[in-house]
Amino acid sequence: MTTSPNEQAAPPRAAPQVPGHSKRWLILGVICLAQLTVLLDNTVLNVAIPSLTREMNAATSDIQWMINAYSLVQSGLLLTAGSAADRYGRKKMLIAGLVLFGVGSLVAGLADSSGQLIAARAGMGVGGALLLTTTLAVVMQIFTPEEQPRAIGIWSAVSALGFAAGPLVGGFMLNHFWWGAIFLINLPVAALGLIAVVALVPESKAPRGDRPDLLGALLSTIGMTALVYAIISGPEHGWTSARVLGTAAIAVLVLGAFAYWESRIPYPMLDPHFFTNRRFTGAVAGAVLITFGMGGALFLLTQHLQFVLGYGPLEAGLRTAPLALTVVALNFSGLAAKLAARLGAPPAIALGMAVMAAGLVSIATLTEHGYAGTLLGLVLIGAGTAVGTPVMAHAIMSSIPPEKAGVGAGINGTLAEFGNGLGVAVLGAVLNARFAALIPVAASSLPAALAAADSARERAQVTEAFASGLESSQLGGAAAVLLGGLVAALLLRRAERGESA
Repeated sequence: MTTSPNEQAAPPRAAPQVPGHSKRWLILGVICLAQLTVLLDNTVLNVAIPSLTREMNAATSDIQWMINAYSLVQSGLLLTAGSAADRYGRKKMLIAGLVLFGVGSLVAGLADSSGQLIAARAGMGVGGALLLTTTLAVVMQIFTPEEQPRAIGIWSAVSALGFAAGPLVGGFMLNHFWWGAIFLINLPVAALGLIAVVALVPESKAPRGDRPDLLGALLSTIGMTALVYAIISGPEHGWTSARVLGTAAIAVLVLGAFAYWESRIPYPMLDPHFFTNRRFTGAVAGAVLITFGMGGALFLLTQHLQFVLGYGPLEAGLRTAPLALTVVALNFSGLAAKLAARLGAPPAIALGMAVMAAGLVSIATLTEHGYAGTLLGLVLIGAGTAVGTPVMAHAIMSSIPPEKAGVGAGINGTLAEFGNGLGVAVLGAVLNARFAALIPVAASSLPAALAAADSARERAQVTEAFASGLESSQLGGAAAVLLGGLVAALLLRRAERGESA
């Protein structure tokens, strides 16, 4: 079988050896501020659910769409947003993302019906997709190859900070203001970010303009949205329900059509030949497994703190802070980047994921020691995240041609969304199956089982069954994280040997 020059597998291309932008660290601060706002909105709404239910008379389905509209639109558009940034200019798309996110936040804060809030959240999701892809792409453009790992480490640390700070910021705002304030607080941040981006961020885009891949953009958006929706809906409606199976079938068909289309055209949005690069393939395979394990396990962490250790929502949120603080300390100080540079990418990923898996095992098995075992686990998870995750992201981004940095960022974000969603669904199903098998009463949830228990002994058995389910799920997450680290390290090592041969 012969291939045309356009179809030859492109070798790994390093970023150009040019000096970094003179204001690159200041620009990174601006980028991280914009990114933090987007990440906070992934979790901040969860604490406002009681207020929205009460003040808007929102039904359960309305609440679900308020939460899911943002993540569905954002995850579905990540690849398309990255491709648009490469083609039309990353600075332009960063500005557009900030404007859309700000306008969506304003509409959401002033909404007086469930429909308006759902629509506003969808608009915020469009802005969020543009921001998440362009921020990482700009980092790759303004920093030298030597500085990129540390810069990506700081960029990654903001994700951990967003995870920890979302519930805390939401709880503080709701204690002092009405629910709309959790959205309106985005406005001054978006405005400040917009001014700084216009003044500081340099424009960059692909040097030659291919024809826009409109059909590819449409297929990828529909396919990824359907896939994420099927994953989100599975635990609630049942994995064999018509809704889930039908949506999953649409996702498979549309994504299959997307892959076929991308392999047939000379100007693909996502070049299939990226996957012939062993460095890229290794990083992608590892990232899916790692985000699967981490996403699901951290989702279960809040339930562990509240239902097993007995903390309230705000207390539980505060007690997750050591994870984010460890990531921030190691990445902002540069210690994690120095260790990774000394070890090399494959050993750094293997070490980071092994430490992260040990943290998950600690949380799962040291419950009888109360918060002490959980604290140890959180610090270990934070240390592993700080060392391994930036190296993984850099492996993906550096194995893609610099002119496709936006698409690379879209791939990185899509993997995170897919892995997290699948991890929450699958590990949540493991928890529910284990719990249902052990409880002494017939019930489908922990509150229902506790209500059905007739004695203190039965209630203790219910709690123990839930703790056992959490332990099984978190151990499953630990196994996935460790396997992902080993797979990525092995494939990246083979890729390095192949490049040096």
